[in-house]
Amino acid sequence: MSKLVYTFGGDASHGDDPRAKDKNLLGGKGANLAEMASIGLPVPPGFTITTEECVRYLKEGSDFSADLRADIAKALTHIERTVGKNFGDESDPLLVSVRSGARVSMPGMMDTVLNLGLNDKTVEGLAKVAGDDRFAWDSYRRFIQMYSDVVLGLDHGLFEEALEIAKEDNGFFADTEMTADDWRALVKEFKAIVEREQGEPFPQDVHAQLWGAIAAVFDSWDSDRAKVYRRLNDIPGDWGTAVNVQAMVFGNMGDTSATGVAFTRDPATGEKAYYGEFLVNAQGEDVVAGIRTPQYLTLRAREAAGADKPSMEEAMPDAYGELAKVFELLEAHYADMQDIEFTVERGKLWMLQTRSGKRTAAAALKLAVDMVEEGLIDEKTAILRVDPMALDQLLHPTLDPDAARDVLTTGLPASPGAASGIIVLDADTAEHKAERGESVILCRVETSPEDIHGMHAAKGILTARGGMTSHAAVVARGMGRCCVSGASAVSINLKDRTLRIGDRELKEGDTITLDGGTGQVMAGKVATIEPKMAGDFATLMEWADRIRRMKVRTNAETPEDCVTARKFGAEGIGLCRTEHMFFDASRISAVREMILAEDEGGRRKALAKLLPEQRKDFTEIFEAMAPLPCTIRLLDPPLHEFLPTGDQEFAELAEITGFGVDHLRRRAEELHEFNPMLGHRGCRLGITYPEIYEMQARAIFEAACDVAEKSGNAPVPEVMIPLVGTKRELAILRKLVNDIAAEVFAERGRELEYLVGTMIELPRAALMAGEIAEEARFFSFGTNDLTQTTLGVSRDDAGRFLSTYVEKGIYGRDPFVSLDVEGVGQLVSLAVERGRATRLDIKLGICGEHGGDPASILFCEKTGLDYVSASPYRVPIARLAAAQASLS
Repeated sequence: MSKLVYTFGGDASHGDDPRAKDKNLLGGKGANLAEMASIGLPVPPGFTITTEECVRYLKEGSDFSADLRADIAKALTHIERTVGKNFGDESDPLLVSVRSGARVSMPGMMDTVLNLGLNDKTVEGLAKVAGDDRFAWDSYRRFIQMYSDVVLGLDHGLFEEALEIAKEDNGFFADTEMTADDWRALVKEFKAIVEREQGEPFPQDVHAQLWGAIAAVFDSWDSDRAKVYRRLNDIPGDWGTAVNVQAMVFGNMGDTSATGVAFTRDPATGEKAYYGEFLVNAQGEDVVAGIRTPQYLTLRAREAAGADKPSMEEAMPDAYGELAKVFELLEAHYADMQDIEFTVERGKLWMLQTRSGKRTAAAALKLAVDMVEEGLIDEKTAILRVDPMALDQLLHPTLDPDAARDVLTTGLPASPGAASGIIVLDADTAEHKAERGESVILCRVETSPEDIHGMHAAKGILTARGGMTSHAAVVARGMGRCCVSGASAVSINLKDRTLRIGDRELKEGDTITLDGGTGQVMAGKVATIEPKMAGDFATLMEWADRIRRMKVRTNAETPEDCVTARKFGAEGIGLCRTEHMFFDASRISAVREMILAEDEGGRRKALAKLLPEQRKDFTEIFEAMAPLPCTIRLLDPPLHEFLPTGDQEFAELAEITGFGVDHLRRRAEELHEFNPMLGHRGCRLGITYPEIYEMQARAIFEAACDVAEKSGNAPVPEVMIPLVGTKRELAILRKLVNDIAAEVFAERGRELEYLVGTMIELPRAALMAGEIAEEARFFSFGTNDLTQTTLGVSRDDAGRFLSTYVEKGIYGRDPFVSLDVEGVGQLVSLAVERGRATRLDIKLGICGEHGGDPASILFCEKTGLDYVSASPYRVPIARLAAAQASLS
């Protein structure tokens, strides 16, 4: 039977057990606590209950096995022996913390209980041993409040309200002003709240407390906020969390004690400088929750901020010096920036956690490049260390430094970037308005884990309280959201739905702008500038390009998109959708005239008007992309999408065509389709109305010749026939394209390289790929439609229910965001295998939205595709993901 519990610290030893530091088994926190203890750092002793036990507990029901109970009893003895205290001892009690620890960091998403083991008797023993009544009763009130919230499920607001009333009655502003008698009275009130709300007294049995806390941490893996965080970060729901039970050390034992959170480098910029905050006479939750505004870790940071309160470097020089040595040791040991939690108990430093720190995209790039230069890691490790999706933070405009700014206040620059949007004062409203397409700024006194969905929906986050390592700051950096925290001038009135900054009152719905780099909060919307892809970004991309095998193209149909994509490193066009050109106001009338014509002659007359417009479109695209390959998809959507719907549009068309409005309406009704996605579209248009594809092919080849003659830089057109399901369809239309090419080349007296291929977007096309490859020089997998036709799900309608499918585990991720490898992926693999068996040199790529998704790109690498194609702003993401896929 596998071990259920692993001890750490003191004389803990697991011999040659290879799982003793396995993050998958012990979670990141448990594995790193064991690792820190093993290299001699001051870690309070404890034990870790495995993730496997969490999975079993959640699957089989809320009961603990006899084996687990026995193992935990032994593990408790290990802690007791190491610290010389006994759990539940009324004269000198051992207190413990009970904390979660998933495989990957999920900051604030699961539950923690501190000071466990206190009751009406052990609190007196703690006070006597510590020689500090105030500390003991402060710890007890914290424990009751936290345990009641996390384990008993009571509203924490009841306890916060009681605390605020107690402070007001005494004329206190801060918790630290409360005396031992004040805390003793508040404990009595807290216990009364528990008995009133729960119908039974607060539990006094310390072992019952421990099992209740373990169960609560296990259960928090399936809390709503944890589920949302896992969905947003693609964390599997069947991993479970470990539980870490550890001897308490106390940062709230007076002015020689403190607690803090620190990073070995700046997580916002990547600068090689210690970064963090601490609070004197406090416990860790005070820093993370943003309840009190903390002090700076270093003198340099304090002076830069112009803060009055001393830094830890000044107030506790000995403990700070020891902490700095720990920073260097841990960063060298893990070869990565570390996020550290620590406590100083009466001058002695204790390490409570280390993990690879959450960082912004800019910081991730700088850290990766700097650490290569420092010799800590190699280029391959650097490439693997940067999350491709995080690059999205860098690829969009930032605030124009020359633009006028109406600055309302300045807070802490907690997460860089810039965002403009309407003020929203709660997470639910933020999510609702974002779903309607509005840009929102979530404004809170302080955020909590329950706000996770609103934080994700928002463009930026503003908090009145909290520091640089508060919940809002850490989560915002991980999400790539702009954040300004600790803006103390901000006052929020939820009743009136207003936000006051100084003498300015703003209403929910008013627009503000945040600058996460400076901490400024501005009224209105501020102008932006385009990003520059240089420095660390360019260095990492250069390394990635050397390693990746697959090419990266772009989906683009305007010259502006082409220029942007090339700036981001696109190596051609993987999909140019010609139908987008048809909707242009200057040509939609000719398109409608062509569609509603009674015969081929009428259609050709209208198409003759469109030819010069199409030729101009392709000329501009080829000029931007030559000499790179450009895949151009011939007309794909059903014709009814171009038809008029209103009376005025029909009247205008009647004037152009000479037909009556009633006649045109009847003709439009004849073209109506019940299921147009599966109707008269794609190559079926080319088969029934070949003159349409003839016009487009002529425009393509004439434009290519024009560009080649003008610049000497010939593009490589790749003509894509959409929605092919049979070899014969492609054979007919390939001949049509080849005939037009021959005519144009004869007229121009030159020949250009070009290819004719098809988009694989129907299951039949994938199954018949071997035959279709006889006529195709390339396959481009249109995974948007291939997913729709394979799953029998409309992408436009799926939003109503797909989130439920993902939540229930029917699909691991939205199959329109990340490729359904098990289903749709099998068809792609089969088509690749059969297509290459027929034509060894067939070019294979993917042009659906999945071409910008790192998980889908990994599948494309494994399947052996030649390229992926993504939207312009996702080209760098695809380049890095393709390199990571090659390394994997």
